[in-house]
Amino acid sequence: MNQPVDDEDVLRGVGPRLRQLRLEREATLTDLAEETGISVSTLSRLESGRRKPTLELLLPLARAHRVALDELVDAPETGDPRIRSKPVVRHGRTFISLTRRPGGLQSFKMVMPVEASAEPSMKTHEGYEWLYVLSGQVRLVLGSRDLTIGPGEVVEFDTRTPHWISNPGPTPTEVLAIFGPQGERMHVRS
Repeated sequence: MNQPVDDEDVLRGVGPRLRQLRLEREATLTDLAEETGISVSTLSRLESGRRKPTLELLLPLARAHRVALDELVDAPETGDPRIRSKPVVRHGRTFISLTRRPGGLQSFKMVMPVEASAEPSMKTHEGYEWLYVLSGQVRLVLGSRDLTIGPGEVVEFDTRTPHWISNPGPTPTEVLAIFGPQGERMHVRS
């Protein structure tokens, strides 16, 4: 039989969850204040339970911590290492976030549909990308090079180099991807 939920108990649990999420990201209150526009003193009072959370405060915090709003309000016990992300489809590709922490390196599982007849449309942007092909194959046009990357192969490149990525088929491709912000390189150690 389910116990009724006491609103005050739920609200008391928000502060410790906010603190835990921030500490898991190794972010300071100042970092979070810059990211959300919420003052350091307000963030401190929220985390300590001296201020009740409001929707206006929780929405930017949920975005910053990359969690659903309902996870902030009625989250599972802290310390659960599982990441429960919902797939997002962009330009026909499915992205599943594998990281909670905003900023810095971001990792995703990406499922790419077959794009056999696609013509390269080169683009550039700040940052770095790292791709590991799990299954299928990836066509990577990087500058003047045209590469086919298969299962178990890894590529890393500066995204200021003109590039284009597609799946030449014949099956959908699954890739682990790490995207880095400007100036941040991935380091793979063996």
